[in-house]
Amino acid sequence: MAAATPLSALHAAETAHFRAANPASAALAERAAPHFLHGVPMHWMRDWPLPFPLAIRAAEGCTLHDADGHALTDFCLGDTGAMFGHSPPAIADALIAQAGHGLTTMLPDMRSAAVGAALAARFGLEAWQLTATASDANRHAIRWARALTRRPVLLVFDGCYHGSVEDTLVRQGADGATLARAGLVGQVAHPAPHTRVVPFNDADALERALAPGDVAAVLTEPALTNIGMVPPLPGFHAALRALTRRHGSLLILDETHTLSSGPGGATQAWGLEPDLLTLGKAVAGGFPCGVLGMRAPLARRAEAWQPPAGGAGGHGHSGMGTTLSGNPVAIACLEAALAELHTEATYARMFAAAGALQAGIEALLARHRRPWCVTRIGARLEIQFRPTPPRTGAEAEQAFDDALQACIHLALVNRGVVVTPFHHMLLASPATGEAQVAQFLAALDAVLGLLEPVRP
Repeated sequence: MAAATPLSALHAAETAHFRAANPASAALAERAAPHFLHGVPMHWMRDWPLPFPLAIRAAEGCTLHDADGHALTDFCLGDTGAMFGHSPPAIADALIAQAGHGLTTMLPDMRSAAVGAALAARFGLEAWQLTATASDANRHAIRWARALTRRPVLLVFDGCYHGSVEDTLVRQGADGATLARAGLVGQVAHPAPHTRVVPFNDADALERALAPGDVAAVLTEPALTNIGMVPPLPGFHAALRALTRRHGSLLILDETHTLSSGPGGATQAWGLEPDLLTLGKAVAGGFPCGVLGMRAPLARRAEAWQPPAGGAGGHGHSGMGTTLSGNPVAIACLEAALAELHTEATYARMFAAAGALQAGIEALLARHRRPWCVTRIGARLEIQFRPTPPRTGAEAEQAFDDALQACIHLALVNRGVVVTPFHHMLLASPATGEAQVAQFLAALDAVLGLLEPVRP
């Protein structure tokens, strides 16, 4: 057996601390193991770099309460699903009010018209459809783009993530070829014939990929957030919009994570002009819901392409939609979220906390002589193991250090703060205040101090 390295020794000590501090979570994990794949209701719950997952008793605001009685300050916030905090009062009230009046009907709720108008006013696109998740919204957007352009190819950026949509689970190979993403289960068809991949922020590569005239749509987040945060370079979005129009391709923006940019997401904050817009996770305050927005001319074309009809050729065989989409509970939560959460006042609190986190983390990195950067988009920020924000997904990936990331994550949990399990991303919710910011900075300071002797 190889001798333990200093980093592995620190990780072992933090692991022992975690096991000793969380016996109830350990026991619950053991009880669940025979009944769930990987021992958890959804396998992503095992992606946390912890010896076993924490069992959560309750969550409120920006605090998690676990089975062992610990209160942890939450900067993960359900990987954005709880971006506005856990159980915001407006959403809890909407759920309680609707619970006794029907959960699903497959008919429009009487508040649907008002919710549609509020979506249009907030995000700037005129026509909307509701889905159960952002994955569904992206899947439907791709189908509409291919139908309305009569083109087969989807273009995405290397390192993207748009949910469980097979067309988008791809990477770019060293020779520029489209590769199926590692880890896919049960993949049958290779994605290369119908998905093209180029680097983010590379307008020249984008133009070459659009030139054949077979691209139905470009699907992208305004900034990449799932391979480490990759912000757009100045002028990239203007080039993206000009090139898609020149080559007759639609532009789909997935704002599921970049909703952190402000009310109306980056689309409104940065003056972007998508043809279609998708959102999920936090859009209804954390209640499961996704939305797909279309520009009015595109929506009229969609309505003409698929007129209402029953029978075998009707909407039920379109490959889009589920009977639970647009249910009255989702409508109630969307109505409350649009009125109470997607507001300037809400984001002002989130931005204040995120700004204080950024300044404090950067000061700590300088004091501990860590050549790392903090990349921030609105209420979302990430510590990246490189001196400057990456320009492409490949650059972001090159900065990964899985062993270091796992050790820091575990050590932060042991000190009462939680960040995302996939990389060191933090969100500031409206409930995140000075005390929570100070707690995170103290925890990070302590962890960086422990690392200094072993990672100069």
